[in-house]
Amino acid sequence: MDGNNRYAKACGLAVGEGHLAGKDALDPIVEHCAKIGIQVLTVFAFSSENWQRPPNEVALLMQLLEQTIQDQLPRMFRHEIALRFIGDKSQLAPHLQALITDAEAKTAHFNKMTLVIAVSYGGRWDIVNASRQLAKAVAQGELTADAIDECQLAKHLSLSDLPAVDMLVRTGGDYRISNFLLWQSAYAELFFTETLWPDFTSDELDVMIATFVGRERRFGKTSEQIAQTS
Repeated sequence: MDGNNRYAKACGLAVGEGHLAGKDALDPIVEHCAKIGIQVLTVFAFSSENWQRPPNEVALLMQLLEQTIQDQLPRMFRHEIALRFIGDKSQLAPHLQALITDAEAKTAHFNKMTLVIAVSYGGRWDIVNASRQLAKAVAQGELTADAIDECQLAKHLSLSDLPAVDMLVRTGGDYRISNFLLWQSAYAELFFTETLWPDFTSDELDVMIATFVGRERRFGKTSEQIAQTS
């Protein structure tokens, strides 16, 4: 969800108000995804690298995260959406960690859709964290090094119980994925738009989904093999 600061500058808003606008832009997207049958929506709210931003901006983003959780809970209940968080939660304030744990527990039984918020998250961190868990298992004699394969590593990654990413959308005009769900997006269809996140709408998302439906996803196979399978 990129482009909040540039949106604020373009609209002559005060510092930080772009993030407020970005927060408001999320709600209609979440509700639209639930309505059209999207199983999982993962949003990149705060990356591992974002801790390097100015302290006042980081503080504002943490406040907005807390407010987002509080605002989203009633919406999760209304639409029967499970709320999940991924990332290095140890870097978050204790009260924020507690709020996240409580929100996840209260919505865990919903199965219409899962909304995942990535905070203090990085794809490299995710892979390193999974590797560390595998190393501990080997050290404790629970696993041999030869037994480690893609499936074993994938079990220890964030979102291991959810489907792999089908579509990866980046707003704001940058053409990179910036350390987001690196493993999980190995075969994702990539969509980039110049639209700044606060201006991003469900209509634009629908156009992307229509394009996605028309793409041939081969996963290493030939078009002929895909046709035979179909």
